[in-house]
Amino acid sequence: MYDNLFSLDGKVAAVIGGGGVLAGEMALGLASYGAAVAVLDYNGEAAERRAQQIRDQGGKAIAVQVDATRREDLERALDIILKEFGHVDILINAAGINSDTPFLEITEEEWYRILDVDLKSVFLACQVFGKAMIEAGRGGSIINISSASSGPPLSKVFTYSVAKAGVNQITQFLAREWAPYNIRVNAILPGFFPAEQNRRLLTPERTAKILGHTPMNRFGEPHELVGVTILLASEKASSFITGAIIRVDGGFGAMTI
Repeated sequence: MYDNLFSLDGKVAAVIGGGGVLAGEMALGLASYGAAVAVLDYNGEAAERRAQQIRDQGGKAIAVQVDATRREDLERALDIILKEFGHVDILINAAGINSDTPFLEITEEEWYRILDVDLKSVFLACQVFGKAMIEAGRGGSIINISSASSGPPLSKVFTYSVAKAGVNQITQFLAREWAPYNIRVNAILPGFFPAEQNRRLLTPERTAKILGHTPMNRFGEPHELVGVTILLASEKASSFITGAIIRVDGGFGAMTI
């Protein structure tokens, strides 16, 4: 019964934000375990580079430029995926932006922009792709990307923290709602993985505080998110896992003082 426990052969994954560092590595991991991958990103060139990397390694992949805050873009992407691969089984919601603007200086424009990219995109993608999964009757796995800032919140990233707390709520609500359809909804909660969107926040002082609060005393590497991604994507390996928010943080969340 444990043969091919983590195989994704025959599965199709849509990775929103797949042109980025972390979600791009997750896309590579999904492909290496047999999934066909649609790399969706606002940056179409980055999406195509990642899709080509998967193809160069013998996998199946397409790239689709999308604005994940627009329902019509997501519906167009879904149509392309269904025409190319016939169905969709796995959705990863990893679109994200950040800002360290002090609270009293946050404008409404910045507030709504971050909430749109980090939270509204998850809401819309779950509606668009979740509906397709329900109608197909094949079950599925939705993997949202949470954050160490989702609670207790971290300093300097107010709006981002609010958005990621909302991602946790969407994850657990839909896990309850869609369990009868065998659609599992979980979240990965990364600790500190330096990437383009947060590197500017990592001043020497802040880095020292982060590492001092991380028992493993280092930052995470992108490949260290792949294992939990494959686990949650696999229909066999995580058949009874839903509503989970899984930390990959080097022990950061286990620390107090």
